[in-house]
Amino acid sequence: MKLSLDWLRDYVELPDDPRELGRRLTQAGLAVEGIEEGENGTVLDVDVTTNRPDCMNHLGMAREAAVLYGKPLRRPPAAPAESSEPVENAASVTIDDPVGCPRYAARVIRGVRIGPSPEWLRRRLEAIGVRSISNVVDVTNFVLWELGQPIHAFDLAKLEEGRIVVRRARPGEALVTLDGQPRELSPEMLVIADAARPVALAGVMGGADSEVNGETRDILIESAHFDRKSVRRTARGLGMHTDASHRFERGADPEICAEAASRAATLIAELAGGEVLAGTIDARAAEVPVRRGRLELAKLNAFAGVEVAAADVERWLVGLGFRLESRGEGAWEVAVPSWRLYDFEPRPEPPHEIYPADLYEEVLRILGFDAIPTTLPALPGSDGPQSGSQRRRTLVRRHLAAAGYAEAVHFAFQDPAADAAFPSLRPEARPLRLANPLSERYAVLRRSLVPNLVESARFNQRRGAAAVRLFEVATVFYESPHARDNELPDQPEHVGLVCGGRLGSPWEREVDLDLFDLKGAVESLAEALGVRLEARPAALPGLLPGSAAELLRDGGAVAGFFGQVAEQEGYPLYVAEVALDALAAQRDLEVELPSRVPGIAADLTFTHPLATPWAEIRQAIEELKPAELVSFGLEARYRGPGVPAGAVNTTVHFLYNAQDRSLTQDEVNAWQEDLAGKLRERFGWRG
Repeated sequence: MKLSLDWLRDYVELPDDPRELGRRLTQAGLAVEGIEEGENGTVLDVDVTTNRPDCMNHLGMAREAAVLYGKPLRRPPAAPAESSEPVENAASVTIDDPVGCPRYAARVIRGVRIGPSPEWLRRRLEAIGVRSISNVVDVTNFVLWELGQPIHAFDLAKLEEGRIVVRRARPGEALVTLDGQPRELSPEMLVIADAARPVALAGVMGGADSEVNGETRDILIESAHFDRKSVRRTARGLGMHTDASHRFERGADPEICAEAASRAATLIAELAGGEVLAGTIDARAAEVPVRRGRLELAKLNAFAGVEVAAADVERWLVGLGFRLESRGEGAWEVAVPSWRLYDFEPRPEPPHEIYPADLYEEVLRILGFDAIPTTLPALPGSDGPQSGSQRRRTLVRRHLAAAGYAEAVHFAFQDPAADAAFPSLRPEARPLRLANPLSERYAVLRRSLVPNLVESARFNQRRGAAAVRLFEVATVFYESPHARDNELPDQPEHVGLVCGGRLGSPWEREVDLDLFDLKGAVESLAEALGVRLEARPAALPGLLPGSAAELLRDGGAVAGFFGQVAEQEGYPLYVAEVALDALAAQRDLEVELPSRVPGIAADLTFTHPLATPWAEIRQAIEELKPAELVSFGLEARYRGPGVPAGAVNTTVHFLYNAQDRSLTQDEVNAWQEDLAGKLRERFGWRG
């Protein structure tokens, strides 16, 4: 927006160097993007944001500069000499749409002489790119750029019965606007009409039938306030954009209507002659709301991290037009000026005060944001150690990330069909439906993390991902037992995993991810947290029969599950889910120092029925092992040529060691033979 420096100086004393003014305005949030020197003087190109329509004029910008430099603001005169004839003898105003037009002010001047404008007025307008037309029309443009209030002049003789009626357009009505274009009107458009027809588009443009020309002698000056939405709807509907609509759409000052009409009447009488009729027609359909708030200096200083003097706060806010009432030392009740009405939104809850931070901004931008020291933000909350659940959650994330899994985050809502298609750790709990879901896809709160993880994995599959490994740590939702009205559901935290596909590259060994990779990730996670989980075969919905198992904590309650997804799209997917509480160790870990002497490793392979789970074999080894057997683990399982149908070869790796001596191979062989015999006797294949 272009503003004339000479014009600004009519209202406030400014520094000689326009670059200094540009710097101060920019620091106050009104960015001066350029300074141009022309034949009509210096012009500032200011980026005025949409929330500051009060600065889309010279007086508003001068007000800002007056506060920044501590100078008085000089308002232009707006008190014309009046004749004895009252304005009501010549015109009347009726507002039929109080929402679209809460206020309409009008003044009448008789006996004007239309002609060219004086040089000073032409220079003012041409400096900011406005073309001079005639003395009366130029005054209306001058007042718009001076006060920010759009003004329109009607030829009073062309208004039927001298009446102004603000109403909605009627079906079939049309209007030729000042640009010569015929406009078809619709009933949602607000128009200015006389006793017979529309004569202007409210807040957008006047009509050609009532425009001022060389024959005009009597004029009616319109200075009204129109609803922002109404003006925007009309302008957009007709594909129009004018200086007037630009300001009304952003929010003009509703209290300046009468002053702007009198200012225009003063200038027109001075430049075009004529008599200004006594009084102003000021029709009000609604009172202007007053935005109020409270400002406390201590909270302002804490917010900014800098000390601001109370006297500065009062001087700056009063200079900007705010009304302050003291409420004790360092506290004020603040009323927002009418020209900032749309920049300060009230809180939705009673008593509907404005937000204190908006007042803080006003003070701090005048202080200068560069005067606020750079400090690190204070972090709320306790600086004490993490709770057990926080430590557990952090360890889970780090462990799975180190294992090659990427963390996923999903909505807490999901499709009821997907919810029913997969297992839940509380299958008896009904899914909780949302009262107002975004769509049927998000109609229930999740009872499991698996459905969303599977959907994300398939999303990656469809886009050519060779392998997928995802995990999520999040809450699930169960209906509380004996639920009462307004009782929150149970919200335990779970960890879910999904994997599938092929890892590696043509120049590396490629590996197909399978159920044992997933099971290994779950078991290693449990081991890192000091917990042992046992797998028990189970028939679970959505998982391939024979691959699904429940995870038991210490042989007791079900803590999780894993298995292969039954429905395939591309490569198989494997999923697991564990309650995070089940991964909490009930005792501290016991650490044994390693032996100073080397151990002896041995392997054992035996054939047993395929249905025998590893958990049973591991439990048997725990019961039968000698004291010198310090560790063992599943090495491999083989099904193929040489192995009977329905059987599997399992290889177990053993490590023997003693703290006080070196073991002999004969001792280890004896223990191995004894252990192998007992395992074959209990689990061996009997075809």
